[in-house]
Amino acid sequence: MSFHSMWAELLPVGRSSASGGYRRFAWTGADADCRAWFRQQAEARGLAYEVDRNGNQWAWLGDPAAGNAVVTGSHLDSVPDGGAFDGPLGVVSAFAALDELRRRGARITRPLGIVNFGDEEGARFGLACVGSRLTSGALTVEQAHRLTDADGITLPEAMEAAGYDPDTIGSDAERLDRIGAFVELHVEQGRALDLSGDRIGVASAIWPHGRWRFDFRGEANHAGTTRLADRRDPMLGYAETVLAARREAELAGAVATFGKIAVEPNGVNAIPSLVRGWLDSRAADQASLDTVVTGIEKAAREYAAAHGVDLDVVRESFTPVVEFDHALRDELARILGSDTELKVPVLGTGAGHDAGILSGRVPTAMLFVRNPTGVSHSPAESATEDDCVAGVNALADVLEGLART
Repeated sequence: MSFHSMWAELLPVGRSSASGGYRRFAWTGADADCRAWFRQQAEARGLAYEVDRNGNQWAWLGDPAAGNAVVTGSHLDSVPDGGAFDGPLGVVSAFAALDELRRRGARITRPLGIVNFGDEEGARFGLACVGSRLTSGALTVEQAHRLTDADGITLPEAMEAAGYDPDTIGSDAERLDRIGAFVELHVEQGRALDLSGDRIGVASAIWPHGRWRFDFRGEANHAGTTRLADRRDPMLGYAETVLAARREAELAGAVATFGKIAVEPNGVNAIPSLVRGWLDSRAADQASLDTVVTGIEKAAREYAAAHGVDLDVVRESFTPVVEFDHALRDELARILGSDTELKVPVLGTGAGHDAGILSGRVPTAMLFVRNPTGVSHSPAESATEDDCVAGVNALADVLEGLART
């Protein structure tokens, strides 16, 4: 099956007719359809298919127990109303690259695996990369059991409802010990390649990033009868903090975004009693990130005090800077530049990935495919057909170069 036919088959799954974006959330019906598609692709190619203790899907050419395996893949879930390419491009390209290797008659001497990591985006339970975090031990069983969605359904309950055993989740060192290299192909979430005119790039590092919850607590009251001077309105402090986040990010050359908000009691004619906003911030280095978040929190506390509002700030997740394995990164660049003698661009990214989570346990690397607009986490996310095919061929070259050594 060609890249194009696989892409066309997967494209409608979980797509919203209203927004044109995707709602492929963990352990839902759309997620089940994506997982069924993955299994079908594995079995159609005669690959050994398995699901690990954390719900991640694997397809194997060769015996993974032999060790030193070369693995590729990504994820199939999405952010709310996300684009088609973030995640699925890496999984579809993995199967297409294997087809290309077989077409070439490539001699593969190491086991070759394809993986679909579960719940990478964290859209349902609020924590990114749950599948890879559990596998690597970065997320404990106790922490995983405390994860809940907006309806109060816990992660174990959601897994069980989807037909999986939540009692098995946890660190999977034996599985990771089998992997000699993990290479994730991903659409670039930015315009560096478009600006440089390159179709393919190699990742250098993932910026440090985290999520912080800001709880502004005021006093609910009538919107029409309460004097402005008598109000303890948490929305005012929150709104000013959103603007402060933009200022702090600009000063540090970083990014900071309040992209999610919950309001209580959430009535048009009611002053809120609670405004809860989630901050996502990322920077090229730890010092810059600390400066941004510290500045935002300082400003938020000043605004809250000025409006007679209480404020709690909770760090919900954090990932330090991830430097991808230098030897593997350089080998990818060498393989991709061997025929053309061109220097393959190496670039950093502000987006988190499963490859970043695994990097502490397994040599990891990433390939980026050009994104002509730089738009991601949006229905407008795109990549041209020619660039996608170039990505497949680049991934095939890398897998062949790594798996025959």
